[in-house]
Amino acid sequence: MRVVLLAAGFGTRLRPITDSIPKCLVPIGDKPLLGHWLDSLFKVGIDSVLINLHYRSDQVRKYVATRADKDKIFLAEEPELLGTAGTIRENRTYLDGDQSLIIHADNFCNANLTDFIQAHYSRPKNTDLTMMTFVSDQPSQCGIVETDNMGVVTAFHEKVEHPPSNLANGAVYIFEPTVIDFICSVTNDNIKDISNDVLPQFLGKINTWPVNDFFIDIGTPSNLEKARRVLDQKNH
Repeated sequence: MRVVLLAAGFGTRLRPITDSIPKCLVPIGDKPLLGHWLDSLFKVGIDSVLINLHYRSDQVRKYVATRADKDKIFLAEEPELLGTAGTIRENRTYLDGDQSLIIHADNFCNANLTDFIQAHYSRPKNTDLTMMTFVSDQPSQCGIVETDNMGVVTAFHEKVEHPPSNLANGAVYIFEPTVIDFICSVTNDNIKDISNDVLPQFLGKINTWPVNDFFIDIGTPSNLEKARRVLDQKNH
């Protein structure tokens, strides 16, 4: 299974922290956020990870160069941000027709990735991807999903004022090659974003897996501090 860690964004909501450091390198405990993801992935046997780069990419390159597992990490520079779906399209050769684990690397997550991968292998028939979901205490700030009794997504509500539930899209996915084929079949700029442009095309074909541990988007200073507190409590 190939992995793409989406880590190129500016992290504007985390300013002034991200004025001098990319969001993916913001420390949580004794390592940067990106380090938590890489350690979790290699721990479950993943042997190849691609990270897209843009904002302060030199710092990400320097960090990766310090890792003992750097030979398993591939870096894809984006002179101009391509959008999350655009990154997938640009790196189709790397994905090579395999199942693909796509991760928005601005989330901090202690989920058991082995269980997540197994949930995809045992997903309901006629589903093409599996989405990690979590219970949000700020549902109006998230992409909220509705599911049927099999856990298959039937509706999306992207950051609406009064969402029908608090079950949120965690922006961690496993795609079958059919999803990659769909993204790459469009040769113009109509499909740039996974959440807005891709997922709505797969309603009724998206399996969900509720995260089995702590999950939070560290995109704001308050959420970052919350993640640091939770990790500190787990370590003590």
